[in-house]
Amino acid sequence: MNNFLLFLRSLIFNIFFFGWTISLSILCLPLIFFLSPKTLANSVGRIWASVSLFLLRIICGITHEVKGAKNIPSHPCIIASKHQSAWETMIFYKLVDFPVFILKKELTKLPLYGEYLKAMDSIAIDRDAGAKALVSMVNDTKDRLAKGRTVIIFPEGTRVKAGEKGIYQSGISALYSRCEIEVVPVALNSGKFWGKNSFIKRPGKITIEFLPAIEPGLRRDQFMEILEKTIEDKSQILFEKG
Repeated sequence: MNNFLLFLRSLIFNIFFFGWTISLSILCLPLIFFLSPKTLANSVGRIWASVSLFLLRIICGITHEVKGAKNIPSHPCIIASKHQSAWETMIFYKLVDFPVFILKKELTKLPLYGEYLKAMDSIAIDRDAGAKALVSMVNDTKDRLAKGRTVIIFPEGTRVKAGEKGIYQSGISALYSRCEIEVVPVALNSGKFWGKNSFIKRPGKITIEFLPAIEPGLRRDQFMEILEKTIEDKSQILFEKG
């Protein structure tokens, strides 16, 4: 596919995607005062994600495949996912019951979208708060788990380019040791088709794979070694095969 056609399809997608997102945000805004955070995530969040993924498929030719779905527990847990694209902010609303994201505080200040993030009980991290931010994240995660929510964290802290490895932050090991709950690693290759900060979306099949849960009880260094190796090895395989 030539570059002009890729650009045109990406432009059309962005127009429809942002138009759809803004329209839904305005239409459903009153619901944030009446629906519970869990219901918002499983209703408004899934509607938004379903239509967005549909637009991505018919306009840009990007489909997806889910592997290892049996590894998603039926009860609340922590999901630690590779993060290469904005695509991950959509797909978990489709695949996980009552998801809540750990995200940077700046996102909650965005017009309309930020209101939904707050209403869904997202765990907002102030990166300038130092140790206080870590304590707050652990306490908020315990609170959401107790309320029946599955917590999703991107342990590298930001998107990385497909085929590359970022620095795994200490926050995930703190959650693992202090929340004493299983952590499900997730590998993917989304950045190969919708790259970090990339306007161009390239046609292809994104693969996301849920890997066997890491049970609580390991030392933090053992946990981090297993988590990083599990996610990175599988993500590299998906990158090379995709």
